[in-house]
Amino acid sequence: MTQTDDPFITNRGLLFTVAYEMLGSAADAEDVVQETWLRWDAIGDDGRAEVGHPRAFLVRMVTRKALDRLRSNARRREEYVGAWLPEPLLTAPDLADDAELAESVSMAMLTVLETLTPTERAVFVLREVFDVPYDEIADAVGKSAPAVRQIGHRARAHVAARRPRMDVGRGEQQEVVERFLAAVTGGELQALLDVLAPDVVLVADGGGVVQAVVNPVVGAKKVANLLRPFGKLAPGARILPVLLNGAAGARIVGTDDGYDTAISFVVESGRISRIYAVRNPAKLGQIDVEAPISR
Repeated sequence: MTQTDDPFITNRGLLFTVAYEMLGSAADAEDVVQETWLRWDAIGDDGRAEVGHPRAFLVRMVTRKALDRLRSNARRREEYVGAWLPEPLLTAPDLADDAELAESVSMAMLTVLETLTPTERAVFVLREVFDVPYDEIADAVGKSAPAVRQIGHRARAHVAARRPRMDVGRGEQQEVVERFLAAVTGGELQALLDVLAPDVVLVADGGGVVQAVVNPVVGAKKVANLLRPFGKLAPGARILPVLLNGAAGARIVGTDDGYDTAISFVVESGRISRIYAVRNPAKLGQIDVEAPISR
């Protein structure tokens, strides 16, 4: 088998995406994919030749390893300083063409998935995003197929009750984000209020390493007053538009403290309803490398 024929190489993007959606961490997802590769390689050519459905086999393997890591990370998440946000990813422009996949890796969706149990999260991701058959999911999570159906139903209802209505087109989302960035850099209070939803929520993740608001900031006036003095608080800093997790986002670079910020948005009804700002440097190590998101 040549390297280009190796099912692991062919499906590596898929495996990374499954692991990332389950863990919310690109670094952890890469570790899980590497562990899966080592296990796959250890099987040997003869063993791999006997695998009837390599893609399903690899997805099952990466799911089990991601579940183990998700459960072992639970204590670390509980002890995290301030709000915990997923690790933002730089993504390709064409990811937005697959609206379902783009939404599944959005910061908003990943934040909702954090409220599921590990098994619920695995079932939801495999079924709703990758359309994996129930019997294969059951094998991956160690449950019966009927139990997996029930878990999936519960997880779908949980997510549906909490997910934002992300029903705007790419062009509208881009236009709203551009208006927001112009208002912030210009320090225009009314322009900010015009682009923010009345009940907008800003969540920041500094991980206890860099300065960030510990609790969510709620309401257009509070968020606007926090952001408006940007030029004075961060002289020399620049806000750059980027594509993060399949949608229009931004990066703040050149701050006095030397730490970047990655910002993702949720746009609803022509206004920004959610702002996710990641400052923890441990979560920005791969922000310059386009992530291999695929299915």
